[in-house]
Amino acid sequence: MLFKSLKRFLAFVGIASAAWAAPLAARAPAAHPALWEVSDPDTTIYLFGTIHLLPPNYQWRTPALDKAIASSDSLYVETIVDPAHPEGIRNALLSLDRSQGLPPIADRVDPSRRPLLESAIAKSGVPRPAFDKMETWAAAFRLLGVQFAQIGLQGEAGVEQTLKDSFAARGKPIGELETNAQQLGFFDVLPEKAQRALLEGSIQPPEAAGKDFDEMIRGWASGDVDAIARTFNHDLAESPELRDVLLKQRNANWSQWIGRRLQQPGTVMIAVGAGHLAGPDSVISLLKRQGYRVKRVQ
Repeated sequence: MLFKSLKRFLAFVGIASAAWAAPLAARAPAAHPALWEVSDPDTTIYLFGTIHLLPPNYQWRTPALDKAIASSDSLYVETIVDPAHPEGIRNALLSLDRSQGLPPIADRVDPSRRPLLESAIAKSGVPRPAFDKMETWAAAFRLLGVQFAQIGLQGEAGVEQTLKDSFAARGKPIGELETNAQQLGFFDVLPEKAQRALLEGSIQPPEAAGKDFDEMIRGWASGDVDAIARTFNHDLAESPELRDVLLKQRNANWSQWIGRRLQQPGTVMIAVGAGHLAGPDSVISLLKRQGYRVKRVQ
């Protein structure tokens, strides 16, 4: 269950490496993911809940969302990952992913799963000895790429990349709420138990991985924020550290950023993982408690 919550964080809450791949999933019959507006007399900020991994040609644009995009002067995403120039995320990863005195990578999974681990490593293209030197979360990130390839991927199919392309085509600026290094740093401080759960999940059979993502995409596409919140509350009950590091702290930072941005006139769009906009610790809930005017528009 802990791995499932970690994978949901990759899809719904976001981390830079999640933009590297997108799995196949069933097409939504009429996608209408959640969209909010927070405003004051001279500023409007749209908050769009995204899913970072999507199959190619997945239809999620709506008239309400297109109107918000057209009226926004700029876009802010969690972090900027440029598929054409991946050296930024690669350098950030290399600065964090090594530690001295680590046990061999094979000792960090259940013995019954070691054949799956070795198979995934062989497909990764990374030299086998390198994995013994990696921190557990970093090894999992490399192997998740192998898993996504097995279930079908396109690196530019995610929501953020599509939004960035739309804003760039109009000559509108694109900013980030966190740097690549900051995002990866959240995983770098996870307890080893959580890191090992991520590693074991990163080598699960492709049919199981595909089923997990189908479930997540359907919930996102329907705009069912309450269902997303219930899922996170259930999954994270056993890992308060995960909730604090990857969810609560970041939501608090972003709600403060939004408060500061409301002091400037204009219209902007913020696109972050849908998990950040669901539940009592969400950015939406924090803004409401702080007295801001928040309205759901889709």
